[in-house]
Amino acid sequence: MKICLACGNLFEANDFRCPVCGHSPELRDGYPAFSPELAVGNNGFKTGFFSLLAKLEVGNFWFESRNRLLTWALGRYFPQTETFLEIGGGTGFVLSGIRKDFQDIELFGSDIFSEGFTYTKDRVPEARFFQMDARQIPFDAEFDAIGAFDVLEHIDEDCVVLQQMFRAVKPGGGVILTVPQHQFLWSAVDEYSFHKRRYTRKDLIKKLKDADFQIVYITSFAFFLLPIMFLSRIKRQLSSNKFDPMAELRIGQTTNTVLENVMTVERVFIKHGFSFPAGGSLLVIAKRHSGR
Repeated sequence: MKICLACGNLFEANDFRCPVCGHSPELRDGYPAFSPELAVGNNGFKTGFFSLLAKLEVGNFWFESRNRLLTWALGRYFPQTETFLEIGGGTGFVLSGIRKDFQDIELFGSDIFSEGFTYTKDRVPEARFFQMDARQIPFDAEFDAIGAFDVLEHIDEDCVVLQQMFRAVKPGGGVILTVPQHQFLWSAVDEYSFHKRRYTRKDLIKKLKDADFQIVYITSFAFFLLPIMFLSRIKRQLSSNKFDPMAELRIGQTTNTVLENVMTVERVFIKHGFSFPAGGSLLVIAKRHSGR
């Protein structure tokens, strides 16, 4: 069901016009905007980052490997999914990966910034997009699965977001999340990206349980790359060169292939149920109990 953010009414309709108070979200570039005052800029992300990401994602070992991990997780833990919402979809790269593997799922994408829709509409033209603040999701028990991939770390009120996701997902459905891990990896990249935190496994589990989710599976990933990530950040801290936020992604083809093969081996372990104890990021699958 949809939620009117003006009066709180729950309703079923093809559009977002509330039948009680008549409120409709304004349109920005043809898309519903539920928090238009935040659509252009706020303290959570550099919007110019979208154009850089769009150029680097395709073929890059990190984004390609993460996509394969996420599509596996969706098929493994939510095989009956008919509706999927991505929060903080950015350039639409993840949704395009899901579309390749799951032709029948109805896809929805959202972001707090409207700039990203320039790329998402080209990559996944059949998906439905809207601008929103993840702290106020205008849906109640609407989606079979919801994903937020490297999004929660940008938001001070991450617990509120998890509560909103719990409300928006159907009973029996759930969420797929990825977040950066280990505070000792904190670097200028985190600061440039407006990260509020890097997570610990214990902290993320607690926040999900506080939101009433049941943890189904959790693992670190980029485990084998952890020493490289750590040394890269130490080297950057000691360097006097001008900071380049994209340096870690601008790598040669040979290095890219080697790192992608490493991530492929790691994914084999994960597919067989192994949970890595450490790594650059965390993947968690959590569900809303079918009775709630």
